[in-house]
Amino acid sequence: MDVSREDVLRCAQLARLSLREDEVEPMREAMARMLSHAASLDELPLESIEPLLTGLEQPLPRRADEPGSSFSQAEALANAPQQDRGMFVVPKVL
Repeated sequence: MDVSREDVLRCAQLARLSLREDEVEPMREAMARMLSHAASLDELPLESIEPLLTGLEQPLPRRADEPGSSFSQAEALANAPQQDRGMFVVPKVL
């Protein structure tokens, strides 16, 4: 599959990568090989293979959902790096 220099630079931009000029051509060749390999998977004879939802043949064993003992508030907060008024203090995400 053909991969252009512009394709490489656009992918690098989207991935927030800084490529030096001498890295562009080797990256272009590597990307072309990867896409070529992915395209070759289309040639596999998969018509007789039934699709799977998971890679497991059998369901995973489940334990009973029964209430059990839990930590007290003091035990839960004992190793917390920061706490305030009985709650964990965590960094803001948004």
